[in-house]
Amino acid sequence: MSRRDLALAVARSWLGTPYRHQASLRGEGADCLGLVRGVWREVIGPEPQDAGPYSADWAERSGEERLLEAARVWLVELVPHKAQPGDVLLFRMAPAAPVKHCAILSGDDGAEARMIHAYWGRAVVESWIGPWWRRRLAAAFTWPGDGEGG
Repeated sequence: MSRRDLALAVARSWLGTPYRHQASLRGEGADCLGLVRGVWREVIGPEPQDAGPYSADWAERSGEERLLEAARVWLVELVPHKAQPGDVLLFRMAPAAPVKHCAILSGDDGAEARMIHAYWGRAVVESWIGPWWRRRLAAAFTWPGDGEGG
């Protein structure tokens, strides 16, 4: 089983986990970063970097590309349209804003592409990647050791 396949299977096991800011514990709570961190732990091993505390408005306040920069250190960047199920997607919530949201691509059936992500105020869910999300897609990554970048 590829790391992508394993990552997707693990992400699906997180569905229904309540949304909890800064949390990363399957069944107990996770935010979008916590979901990716939890999948990393199950697929790769111990987390290589401590996320540290962060406020809900960290990107707006700092203006720094902390999430994108960390992804570029620890994951393998892809051209976004080459992402496959199991890969990590990063989104900008506004055109000039830093990357702030992450998800795992769960299905890529053309117009019916889907992702698994922790949705504020709800839970870890699988949802459609419609035009709203597509406009905000900033970057895509695969797991180290599971394919080439590009």
